[in-house]
Amino acid sequence: MVGTTGPASGTDEAVRRAVAEGPDALRGLLDALEGAELREAALAVHLRACRGPGREAVTAALDGLARRDLDWSAAEADLLLCRLLGGEAGVAPHELQLHFGELVPLALSACERAGDFSRTHVRALRRVAESLRGYGRDLGPLRDRMDALLLREARVDTGPLPRHVLDGFDDYGPAMRTAHAELLAGAGVAALLAHCAPLDRPRATLAWRRKAASLLGGAESGAEVVRRLLEGIAAQPAHRVNDPDLVGMGIPTLASAANTSLVRGLLWAALDVPEEWVVPLVGAVALHAGTGLGGHGGMCRSRPIATAAVAVLGECPAERAEEAVAELGRLPRRVVNRTVAKGIARATETVAARAGMTPSMLRERSVPDLGLDGRGVRETALGAYTAELAVREPGTALLSFRGPEGRLLKTAPKEVREARAEELKEVRAGLRKATALLSEERARLEEHLAAGTSWPAADWRRYYVDRPVTGAVARALVWEAGDGAGEWTAGLPERSGGGWVLAGADGTARPVGAGDRLRLWHPLRAGDEEVAGWRAALLDREARQPFKQVFREVYPLTPAERETASYSNRFAGHVLRYGQARALMTGRGWAGRHLGYHSDGDSSELVKELPAPGELPAAEGTRWRARLFVDLVDAGAVSDGVAVLCSTDQVRFERRAGAAGPRGAWERAELAEVPALVLSEALRDVDLFVGVASVGADPEWRDRGEDRGHGDYWRSWGFGELTAGARVRRETLARLLPRTRLADRVELTDRFLRVRGELGAYRIHLGSGNVLMEPSDAYLCVVVDRSREAGRVFLPFEEDGGMLSVILSKAFLLAADDRITDPTITAQLRRGR
Repeated sequence: MVGTTGPASGTDEAVRRAVAEGPDALRGLLDALEGAELREAALAVHLRACRGPGREAVTAALDGLARRDLDWSAAEADLLLCRLLGGEAGVAPHELQLHFGELVPLALSACERAGDFSRTHVRALRRVAESLRGYGRDLGPLRDRMDALLLREARVDTGPLPRHVLDGFDDYGPAMRTAHAELLAGAGVAALLAHCAPLDRPRATLAWRRKAASLLGGAESGAEVVRRLLEGIAAQPAHRVNDPDLVGMGIPTLASAANTSLVRGLLWAALDVPEEWVVPLVGAVALHAGTGLGGHGGMCRSRPIATAAVAVLGECPAERAEEAVAELGRLPRRVVNRTVAKGIARATETVAARAGMTPSMLRERSVPDLGLDGRGVRETALGAYTAELAVREPGTALLSFRGPEGRLLKTAPKEVREARAEELKEVRAGLRKATALLSEERARLEEHLAAGTSWPAADWRRYYVDRPVTGAVARALVWEAGDGAGEWTAGLPERSGGGWVLAGADGTARPVGAGDRLRLWHPLRAGDEEVAGWRAALLDREARQPFKQVFREVYPLTPAERETASYSNRFAGHVLRYGQARALMTGRGWAGRHLGYHSDGDSSELVKELPAPGELPAAEGTRWRARLFVDLVDAGAVSDGVAVLCSTDQVRFERRAGAAGPRGAWERAELAEVPALVLSEALRDVDLFVGVASVGADPEWRDRGEDRGHGDYWRSWGFGELTAGARVRRETLARLLPRTRLADRVELTDRFLRVRGELGAYRIHLGSGNVLMEPSDAYLCVVVDRSREAGRVFLPFEEDGGMLSVILSKAFLLAADDRITDPTITAQLRRGR
């Protein structure tokens, strides 16, 4: 592409003088020139189209020049196009829109005469013309000319890449040309990439794929070219590209429109490459492109690339189905854009059906063992030392080093760091991979808990408790075994001889038989006595769980909800810090429009499809989803673009038959018709959002001055009735506190933990963690370091927000109030007495 956008010659000066003298002088100058001199003068006139005096003369001259056959070259055509668009543009986007009819015809005439031109620029101009249609601009003839140009077959040279491939409209194209210059110069590579470049749809046709496979086979190092370019986009940071920005927001993305189309083509071409790297790399592209800007949120780095990558995974053949489902299964926790999320669900169902299994079956079969042995350990020799990567219950990865004498070290010795740096890097990468995989397995098993999935005993042993990674999570959970007669027996998995038993809370053990089915135990299906027994057993054993199971909150249908029938107001009317609430909602799989200045309105609906039992095929059973309504309370500053505060409203439920039903098949359901597990798990999420993000949970909210607002709500929530989560917290504290040195200084009331210090007594609310001083009930703002005293107490769980440890930390601090030195606290203590 030409690197300059304007001539530097005597012709330019002559044009400048003629423009200053008037239309007749400019016309006379142009009539006196021909050939290369006339084209140089035309370039100089074009450069003056939007600025300076004499615009009327310049416009008339451009119109005449555009109608003449000036024998333009490809380089000159590109020069004219580069002035209009891209990083070398000589006009601003608003100038291009305002003077489109004056600036573009000469460039199109040059493209038509030259035969070869930058299709990237012409496509971009075509999009601008289309956008101007709504403003009453008569650009139909220009659009037709651009369409005709784009229908021309692009010339593909045997050597250099075509101009429209890996263009300079973004950072990605030039970076790839520089990094892989030798690879891109290989025979047949230009033809392959020229075929991939125009794919501007998420899916490729069979005819397109057949041609791509043929070109791929004929290209020198074709598979390696595809791999390197996809690796480049998977590592490309989001940035502002040089495509026309008609809205003016300049939202960052991964690649220009043309290079986005190229990447889509590369993704589909990769599907026919029989190499192990293909599926993981396509999954990496889907994750990187589908993740929100800044690492979170619903606005993808590149939705077009993400949707194409997901569609490619969905087209994987049966022999690659396990890999594809494993990659698709990693996406939902990070990719929350609703369009991409729907594509992920469709692709997962499609590829699983092609393999004749449910997605759940495929995902459990595709969990790697990371080279761990039966003990959950992988040893790597590093000279005289051995690195040991171990996965332990309840799902943690540890890296240690064993010396020549057998001594265990927690960190790599100096000898290994210096002499085995590369090998050590690989070992540490294995630790990161194990940690990430354990996180995925925790999330996957929690979904099965919420869905009520059950497995045949053989599958349960093979894919769960006997697996080195998944087993570290599964063996720390309580399971139920049933023989089909309706009776289920719960227990923790323990090895017994060559098989497994479920060890009950009462010390009994039930062998797992070949004809049994297994499912995760849920407190909603258990009686109060059984739940209490399991909670006591875990505390006695000091056994932590990978997620909150035994201490899980449950939310049965209430009389008030039977009255409202179709919606729940249980968590309506709470004021939440929007950024924190939105992050929690996204993490728990709730998706919907943002609130704020850059949103579609002052209210939004957050939607979550609840997981279905993993043994059900897509077309069977009933699928459920919940809708949470939220409203804007404080939009914040215009420059921020997102809300500061929102309020909660109703929760509603919808259902449809099978996951493969037609679009729009969801129908509203009465609360009494919603399965108890579905209702409980959805409301548990909403309780979490309120418990963590409510302004009532902010200990400093009261001290924000007269204009802080919502003071009545802060007081009612911060000291009011306990939620289900707070009631579980109270029960847990009742069992924990007698084991601590606070036992004789604390007592539990219905809503508070009362602490007796040396200087006075205090009440800590079990829902918000807010503190009142006795006897005045003055509020005491305390922000504590949870890593100190409370960190020494065994906690069977730690929910999002860490309120259990917050309450314990405040209790330890206030029990020794005579030793508090923080002046912000001591000043309050003096005022409150």
